[in-house]
Amino acid sequence: MRAAQLARLILDDLGVPDRDETVDGFLDGDPDAPVGAVVVTMMATLPVLRRAAAFGPALVVTHEPLYFDHTNSLVETLSARDDPVYRAKHAVIDQAGLVVWHLHDHLHDHRPDVVDLGTARALGWPLPTASSPVPWVADVPTTTLDALARQVADALDAPVLRVIGDPGLVVRRVGFDLGFRGGERNRTMLRRDDVDVLLIGEAHEWETGEYAGDLVATGAPKGLIVAGHIPSEQQGMVEVTRRIKTLGLGVPVRFLPARDPYRRV
Repeated sequence: MRAAQLARLILDDLGVPDRDETVDGFLDGDPDAPVGAVVVTMMATLPVLRRAAAFGPALVVTHEPLYFDHTNSLVETLSARDDPVYRAKHAVIDQAGLVVWHLHDHLHDHRPDVVDLGTARALGWPLPTASSPVPWVADVPTTTLDALARQVADALDAPVLRVIGDPGLVVRRVGFDLGFRGGERNRTMLRRDDVDVLLIGEAHEWETGEYAGDLVATGAPKGLIVAGHIPSEQQGMVEVTRRIKTLGLGVPVRFLPARDPYRRV
């Protein structure tokens, strides 16, 4: 089956209307080329692409951009500059017959948000439903901020997770605003009476992190957990893999995790 045909079947299953303007689409490779596998990942890093190449011609479904720009508009600039990362990634794609497809907006427009759904499932918490708002607030078993942070780090494979707040803070309700969101949205969530802790993927530190620190300094019983970009959305693509496997596409479907590039010292 051709890559574009597989992508269309996946979109039809999600059942989300196309946006007038969307970042979802093909980033590299020939969409009309036949492929023999589907590889799903949170981000098509160079290590992920090298592993995907072992499956031969394949549709690579990535949640995040291939060439470090949300709209893929940097690709011509990178190519013209002979950027070493662009060159290396494009070479793997070209030689292995990979077709890289960006699946982002449709997942977040789905209700429930597929990333929230996958993350909640990985954490063992109640799952959001079609009527759950975004951002979403989860009722969790009573715990402390420190214990919650350790649970998130383990469940989401977040090796450099960061926390703001009293380690012994009692936590019953967690706000989900995964991936990257604007500072005002984060600040609004932190101020809500029904949110003890806000769990995010990443943020401008001066907009969100320092605000959370000052909010705690006022005596407010609040906490912030920053899991990191890849860990915060990875389980959403595990959820996508699960859905694709139910479609009976006639080709192998595999999930390849991306790794958080940061490490502790």
